[in-house]
Amino acid sequence: MRAPNPQARRMLIRLALPIMLQNFVSASLTLADTMMVGMLGQNEMAGMSLATTPFFIAQLFVFGIQSGGAVLISQYWGRQDKQTINRVMGVSTFFAAGISLLFAVVVFLFPQGVMGLTTNNHDLMLIAARYGRIMAFSCVFHAVDMVFVGAQRCAENPMFGTVILSISSICNVVLNYALIFGRLGLPAMGIEGAALATLLSRVIEFIITMGYVLFIDKRLPIQPRFFFCPGKLILRDFFRYALPVLINETLWGVGTSLMPVIYGHMAASADIVAAFSLSGNIERVITVLVFGVANASTVMIGKTTGSGADANTVYHLSGWLLTMAFAAGAVSGVLLLGFTFFAMPFLFTVFTMTANAQRIARFMLIVMSCIIPFRSYNTTSIVGVLRGGGDTRCAMFIEISTMYLYAVPAAFISALVLRMDITAVFLFIVFEDVIKFILGTIRYRSRLWIHNITRDQSEFE
Repeated sequence: MRAPNPQARRMLIRLALPIMLQNFVSASLTLADTMMVGMLGQNEMAGMSLATTPFFIAQLFVFGIQSGGAVLISQYWGRQDKQTINRVMGVSTFFAAGISLLFAVVVFLFPQGVMGLTTNNHDLMLIAARYGRIMAFSCVFHAVDMVFVGAQRCAENPMFGTVILSISSICNVVLNYALIFGRLGLPAMGIEGAALATLLSRVIEFIITMGYVLFIDKRLPIQPRFFFCPGKLILRDFFRYALPVLINETLWGVGTSLMPVIYGHMAASADIVAAFSLSGNIERVITVLVFGVANASTVMIGKTTGSGADANTVYHLSGWLLTMAFAAGAVSGVLLLGFTFFAMPFLFTVFTMTANAQRIARFMLIVMSCIIPFRSYNTTSIVGVLRGGGDTRCAMFIEISTMYLYAVPAAFISALVLRMDITAVFLFIVFEDVIKFILGTIRYRSRLWIHNITRDQSEFE
């Protein structure tokens, strides 16, 4: 399908490229972190992977708030209504900081109790607890940062997030190298050093973000009157359109986090969790194009809808973006397959992994390379098209129904009831993307998802 107009193609490239670079740098450096921790041993790598599970849930709360706010911000950006955008940012910041602080306190006070929920392997639980307690409050700083990064992205300034997260990721890798192995005059702290490096890099990220927002930003300058006193009307709109996204991301995150928990209770759990951690990090590096298209689609659909464009214009733009998403997924799948066969043998010489863990990681990557085109389409369909068009409730239904009516039961039954091999369990889980692809296509073709949800500024007065 051809682009609806040349401006759409240029806008997609202008928005997607910085997001791709941001995701590539972040994912690559996360992989480097995993490699450094993996050099300590397979148990350390598996323990770190399990420790990130509760923080992953907290981040999904924040991502849900950020994404829900993006539905409103992108449409109000189409109207150039910066006062209302400030109202949305104020509400988003309050909830993101509050929820992440609650998570941080619980993990800091009860690290072994929280990490004990992720595995029945006592050794892995102790490693995860040591890691999680130190990095607990890093999620609070990151939560506030992500609200402003998301707002800037909706205002067509994706380079802000690219710069901020690149600096943070580079700091994290350098600090990891120094604190894990005792370099640059610092003590060797092992797994605790990796956790401290994450905390310090998030603090640096927060300081830079606040400096830019308060003293440099001219695109979306903070207007205290609206930021700190958003009003009941925008709060009601936020809950109406953002709450389904928050529920969506939270429940999806809980469901996704159950997968490593299920893996952690299978036979040979250390091999499976280590393989899942490695393959997941590699997939995130290869699939940066996928998320670049999806996040750019949110801005493009939201801006077009909020500016008052007719339904046909929004529909055809969405169809082109979904086509681009599937193509991006196909390219990513080929790259991932090539990486699996040509680069994985080298990586296995770096990691301390058993032969069984290597076999599982290779199998997971091959399966992922086949399913990525569907996953890419689904991500753009839900995050970009449906949410950008204001249809957050249907997007939530598709995500949650496929997760809890299919993926989680399939994983639980196949792994813990039937005790099938991890290869069969993994195949059952990824088939969820095919089901989601069918449901998303049906909703897209209905055109019922196109809603202009903006208000006139006079309504807030």
